[in-house]
Amino acid sequence: MESMAGLAVVVTGAGSGIGRAVAAAALAAGARVAALDLDPSGSAAGAVQLRADVSDDASVERAVASAVQHLGALDVLVNNAGIGAQGSVEDNPLEEWRRLFEVNLLGMVRSARAALPHLRRSAHASIVNMCSVAAVAGLPRRAAYSASKGAVLSLTLAMAADHVREGIRVNCVNPGTADTPWVARLLASAEDSEAERRALEARQPMGRLVSPEEVAAAVLYLASPAAASVTGTVLAVDGGMTGLRLPARPTT
Repeated sequence: MESMAGLAVVVTGAGSGIGRAVAAAALAAGARVAALDLDPSGSAAGAVQLRADVSDDASVERAVASAVQHLGALDVLVNNAGIGAQGSVEDNPLEEWRRLFEVNLLGMVRSARAALPHLRRSAHASIVNMCSVAAVAGLPRRAAYSASKGAVLSLTLAMAADHVREGIRVNCVNPGTADTPWVARLLASAEDSEAERRALEARQPMGRLVSPEEVAAAVLYLASPAAASVTGTVLAVDGGMTGLRLPARPTT
């Protein structure tokens, strides 16, 4: 997207997976990028790599301030940092629930609070939150994770309403199951990793996992001036999980 040229972009959770793909795509589109992560060393070449713990107020404030110092401005915040969990409402201890909300929801709150004073000075201000199909579709053994992402979706809509008259657009992307390091670890821990992968692929109507690059393309669209009239939108990149109900494949 040529319209990203010259924009200053901060991506949290940019050390791997979707965040790394977003940072790489933004750089390829001509943006200046700061990659924030607990371990930013794996982020895209060319990004300013900054350590940040989104569960810690001071860490986020330092990292965003440093990003603005390096980039000279801030036009786009991509709130991507997040963690996952498996289990029903009975399975995960309350401390794990708290940790999920601390990172997945309050991490976005901290990053947005640190970024907003700088975004208000931008002519192309945009925030893109990383949500999930789990926010809108009931998935088994994802109770705590789904609850945290449901909160992200609601937060996105509220932020869009709060900041639209300041010229700051706020949207979110809902990926389906993506081929990321977290999913790879999930598969590695399964008794039959190949069968588990086939099951994850089969629940997406397109029959495959979503790639990080596909999610990154959606993020870049929402972040760019090309989407200047788009705010308060939830963009699904989920292989059809949200809207399609296909008949079972015929058996042979």
